[in-house]
Amino acid sequence: MEGLAAWFAAHLGKYISAKAVVFIVSLMPILECRGGLIVASLLDVNIVEAIPICVIGNFIPIPFILLFIKKIFEWLKLYGPTEKLVTKLENRAAKKSDALEKGEFLGLMLFVGIPLPGTGGWTGSLIAALLDVDFKKALVAEILGILIATVIMSIVSYGLLAQIV
Repeated sequence: MEGLAAWFAAHLGKYISAKAVVFIVSLMPILECRGGLIVASLLDVNIVEAIPICVIGNFIPIPFILLFIKKIFEWLKLYGPTEKLVTKLENRAAKKSDALEKGEFLGLMLFVGIPLPGTGGWTGSLIAALLDVDFKKALVAEILGILIATVIMSIVSYGLLAQIV
């Protein structure tokens, strides 16, 4: 992820403002606020400005995923080339859903909040939608998870731990 974030910082940063790059990266699956904070650090965006940009960017797609992904998947399955991709995404989400089924709210919040490969708001929203988690419950769990991830990644990206110790 760091390499991808660095690529965006180096390439997009030439053409648009650093804050816009941070926002765009935070919107993207896989990178989300984790990548946004790395990009913000690389582009010398002040942490106080970077955090709300990353959180907002990461959160914007979540309600849409929760509300519409099942319908979008149904539609995409009607077309040959996209059916395999949708099936792959559903299978991936199903494999990761075991952790969420028992403690839905806490599981979803931690799944989104702990910055590991394959976790985050996009995947968490997909899993929540496929498991038919209550919309409001999923939304709150996701925003809390994003805030947890933001705290962790702020410490890592900006070296705050070294400054505290």
